[in-house]
Amino acid sequence: MDVQRLRILREFADRGTVGGVAEAMNMTPSAVSQQLKVLSREAGIDLLEQDGRRVRLTDAGRALVLRADEVIAAVARADSEMASYRDDVVGSVRLAMFPSGAAVLLPGVLDRMSDLGIRLVVADEDVKYSDAPALLADFDVVLTHRDERAPQVVDARVVVTPVMREPIDLVVGTGHRLASRAEVTLGELEDEDWISVRGGFPVDDVLLSLAAVTGVQPRVAHRINDFRAIEAMVARNHGIALMPRFSVRDPDVHRLVLTGVRAARVYEGLSRPGSTERASIRQLLSELISEASAVDAAAD
Repeated sequence: MDVQRLRILREFADRGTVGGVAEAMNMTPSAVSQQLKVLSREAGIDLLEQDGRRVRLTDAGRALVLRADEVIAAVARADSEMASYRDDVVGSVRLAMFPSGAAVLLPGVLDRMSDLGIRLVVADEDVKYSDAPALLADFDVVLTHRDERAPQVVDARVVVTPVMREPIDLVVGTGHRLASRAEVTLGELEDEDWISVRGGFPVDDVLLSLAAVTGVQPRVAHRINDFRAIEAMVARNHGIALMPRFSVRDPDVHRLVLTGVRAARVYEGLSRPGSTERASIRQLLSELISEASAVDAAAD
């Protein structure tokens, strides 16, 4: 089977439409359809079937996508090995990160990768945890985050690498009644107005988890996905909030530890099976973990 056609099949699995594949691979939709038909003939079985006005993968097509991942990873591994014989730069890696995680880890990771001669191409992608695997259509590694109580993604085409656990703390303005305290229980916050992120994102998931555990239902007055904006509002006493510990920077807010509960978000690096056989991707995941350890140690 032709490797390029396997790439097209994998793109179809990632993007779901012929038009999406055509745009991503700079082809015409008719050329994509033709190549997929040729691949079906090479495989000796239908890989696509009609689904209303669209097409979708058959069971055989989904099985071949898993093998395509392995073949493409093997080709990438061979390219990386040949580059080492040519004394080429180790390579470049495409990385997607959620914004607050990028603020914590990216500067140090860029330093580390630059020292190794590896070019990092980074984009911020603020998506729900459940939507993060889809970003692998465009990135080699996706750094995502979830409430530690939420289940880890389970997908045959996704490898999950744990990177860091970041505690979630309560933040209040320095003029708040609790600003002199170091700790607080959730039960003491029943009458407070909360500022949270949009539903489906880890910090709001943590708030919902705490509500389920304690029976205290928070009164959410505002939902904003920018922690800088949340801090500014908390500093002016427009509410209280949960924030990841390493994201708290405003001197006009006070951080308290929530007692009696475990609250944290977990950072994870998502990649394709076999992709870590590329030295540059393997190194990136290693440097993300090393930088996370350094950040954690510096905060103690």
